[in-house]
Amino acid sequence: MVDSKMLTMDILNRLPVIDKELAEHMLNKELADFTPKIVVLDDDPTGVQTVHDVSVYTDWSQESIDLGFQEENSMFFILTNSRGFTHEETVRAHREIAEHIVNAYKKFNRPFLIISRGDSTLRGHYPTETQVLKETIEKMTDLSYDGELIMPFFKEGGRLTYNNIHYVQYGEDLVPAGETEFAKDRTFGYKSSHLGEWIEEKTNGDYTADETTYLSLDQIRNLAIDSMTNQLCLVKNFNKIVVNAVDQSDVLVSAIAFVRAIKSGKNFLFRTAAAFPKAIGGVSDRALLSSSELCPNDSDHGGLIIVGSHVQKTTNQLQELKKNPNITFIELDVQLIINDSTADQELSRVVHQCEEQIRKGQTVTVYTSRKRIDLGPGKKEEELKLSVSISNAVTRIVRDLKVQPSYVIAKGGITSSDIGTKGLGVKKAKVLGQILPGIPVWQIGSESKYPGISYVIFPGNVGTTSALREAVDILEKQKTEFSS
Repeated sequence: MVDSKMLTMDILNRLPVIDKELAEHMLNKELADFTPKIVVLDDDPTGVQTVHDVSVYTDWSQESIDLGFQEENSMFFILTNSRGFTHEETVRAHREIAEHIVNAYKKFNRPFLIISRGDSTLRGHYPTETQVLKETIEKMTDLSYDGELIMPFFKEGGRLTYNNIHYVQYGEDLVPAGETEFAKDRTFGYKSSHLGEWIEEKTNGDYTADETTYLSLDQIRNLAIDSMTNQLCLVKNFNKIVVNAVDQSDVLVSAIAFVRAIKSGKNFLFRTAAAFPKAIGGVSDRALLSSSELCPNDSDHGGLIIVGSHVQKTTNQLQELKKNPNITFIELDVQLIINDSTADQELSRVVHQCEEQIRKGQTVTVYTSRKRIDLGPGKKEEELKLSVSISNAVTRIVRDLKVQPSYVIAKGGITSSDIGTKGLGVKKAKVLGQILPGIPVWQIGSESKYPGISYVIFPGNVGTTSALREAVDILEKQKTEFSS
């Protein structure tokens, strides 16, 4: 095993590679008669980072899920935003979702496969979400789940799994996830980088590293699909499966084994990052969106950029964006908006400044003050609720605006979800593609506050230091082209 402290991209780049076209051909052949409706539950809006031309529903009502089941497309997404929920809210939401999926399954006589799309840096309500789904579905049907895939690989974000250890890429270096800032998350923190040990840690020993099934990179790169399928067919009692992957081709090959095991009668739940839904959903590659491919916009108004995420990557990207002299920056004072006596005045100030600048063609960036509020140990739920209240305040800025921006960018998972659903009033969106790797763009429907504008969902933990500035440059170019 390579010393995790010394792992670099150069080491991984020297490994034998898979012929991607061959892997795609093999997987597409397996998917040709694979009939389950694939329902992706997205715990924030960033899970569509790898797909295009798929629907995203922003609620899990029976009506929305029925519509998803009736689509010709084999896969649809439901935005739960559960990463911003308390434990109790998460349990209630996933029980309702499971009930509505089962109702649609019975109504349309269509088998289904559920992917719980989670964070590639291992944050979120795990194992609560998939455990509730399993228990509810098994109670309502004669289905039973044999195992659960854990696959946080997401190449566009630099999240790779090698020798069962999950890494986060920083430049050419790969740092074990448990040693990164993400593992220190005050709500969803963890210590383990080895995924089997992470499972054991998160489930409090209910599922152990020794009981976990591992699909190695050697198996995948040698196309040992029969061997992997046999391993999957032996999994029982909802034990966990870890798949190693350092390239999307690895995901394609592993998906073949899962499809074959499912066809043989096995049932799995999936807790993965954004790479796996693209593979098993049969979504093709496509180039990044150009300025001309974004939603047409003939407005001479400025754009609106909202920065809510507090991870260091976002802060660095914000500092880089501030080098653009053509953007107005407005700081939203978090201390004022969490105080009932000062919140309205602070929000009114920001909204007024935004309207004034946007109306005269000036793009505006509103960002929350960068200092985190620490309530002390043992306050996870309280701090999560505080984060939600801050996000609600940011959402209110969008909701209260009386001028339409030429585009909207939201930075951060909870932020982008709340702005999309509560601020912009989106019920259903179409994913156009990505403006930069891992950064999706929604085409929002006629029911929204600003029909037809580009809504860029920019994850807090994705992109180079210059990525936010680059995305803004593309949108500003589009705005200039349409106004000239």
